[in-house]
Amino acid sequence: MSLDLFSSFTVGDLTLTNRIVLAPMTRNRAAPDNVPQAINIEYYRQRASAGLIITEASQVSPEGVGYPATPGIYNNEQIAGWHKITDAVHDEGGHIFIQLWYCGRISHPSLLPQQQTPVAPSAIRPEGDAFTADGMQAYVEPRALKTDEIKNIVSQYQHAATQAKAAGFDGIEVHAANGYLIDQFLRDGSNHRTDQYGGSIENRMRFLNEVLDAVSGVWPTNRIGVRLSPENAFNTMSDSDPQQHFDYVIKQLSSRGLAYLHVLEGNMMATQREVDYRALRDKFEGVYIANNGYDKARAETALAQGDSDLIAFGVPFLANPDLVNRLKTDALLNTPDQNTFYGGDEKGYTDYPFLQNTN
Repeated sequence: MSLDLFSSFTVGDLTLTNRIVLAPMTRNRAAPDNVPQAINIEYYRQRASAGLIITEASQVSPEGVGYPATPGIYNNEQIAGWHKITDAVHDEGGHIFIQLWYCGRISHPSLLPQQQTPVAPSAIRPEGDAFTADGMQAYVEPRALKTDEIKNIVSQYQHAATQAKAAGFDGIEVHAANGYLIDQFLRDGSNHRTDQYGGSIENRMRFLNEVLDAVSGVWPTNRIGVRLSPENAFNTMSDSDPQQHFDYVIKQLSSRGLAYLHVLEGNMMATQREVDYRALRDKFEGVYIANNGYDKARAETALAQGDSDLIAFGVPFLANPDLVNRLKTDALLNTPDQNTFYGGDEKGYTDYPFLQNTN
């Protein structure tokens, strides 16, 4: 069987046309009330040649919001907006999963209903500033969730999973990475709880397990992915022993028959890695998606060595809607415009040229 980036691959009961994944990337271009809009349809349609699209993170409830102009998947207007996107991707022959998101402490009262205080496993304020509609504002100390409140958030994930099915998605990815609520529970730098959701890694994984149990009542497990980031320091995250702790997490996830495990390998804030990702990958008996700084050569090496089954590309796909064709033909890549990554209009979003338009 061919192991190159351009060979077909089976994920659950889906056959992908290649092993290239569009990584989830927040772009802050949703319409008011967190509703997907017309330019979002074009953005995803342009990138439908990916074997799999994983959408930008989409909040499961109004309380889960952490940034302005990010889409949700909790009301009928959002379903209608997303359905136009899934239809466009399917019309192009693509497959698309939605990433489900609850930001937790990475938020600000100005973004939340009734200016409420963001919640977290523990009342530990992250460093830095929140990105709000009124510019950058200092993070506030979050409120530690009461034990009996957690079930309500689990039910919000289940509702969002139901909404995602109604919107025509092929599956869902549970975002348990990069310093958002589930990751805040998983890592002991942000989870100082003393109840059944804190202390041991078994307890810290309880929230993720409850979310997965809930969404598995809506979707078959082979249409559910999970994203992890064992050592990413983004959003003031840390863990005392990421190798051992995520060894446990991944072993537990392996028994669920998930569509895939999607891992941000390394630390977005540094180049040196402290975790052995091949060792973690070997704990997962299923499809593994590698993410973080891959180019074509590194991706093909990872596939050939069995380090990964699929490769997720972020910024290269942002700037190259026809990335699959460019990689296949070894064409030059467009230069990304970092000034247009977050917010704005079509500029730096849907106006990057395709190969046939570069001459």
